[in-house]
Amino acid sequence: MNILVILFPLALGLGLAGLGAFFWCMRNGQYADLEGAGWRVLQDDDLAPDARLPDGRADEAAPPVRTADRSSQA
Repeated sequence: MNILVILFPLALGLGLAGLGAFFWCMRNGQYADLEGAGWRVLQDDDLAPDARLPDGRADEAAPPVRTADRSSQA
């Protein structure tokens, strides 16, 4: 029975810490963009950004450059 003196306050403390962390996340905007992560999964990340000319314009004639070519890996 003496263990309840330790476990009961410990359980309450951990529960309050979790609740405090949840409210901190809500206040700081952690849950502001609920759909963004789902759309980022669909983006094609293996293509490099467009080739740029020295003056900063995009080169329309340049083909997209692949950053990781899996066919060359042995």
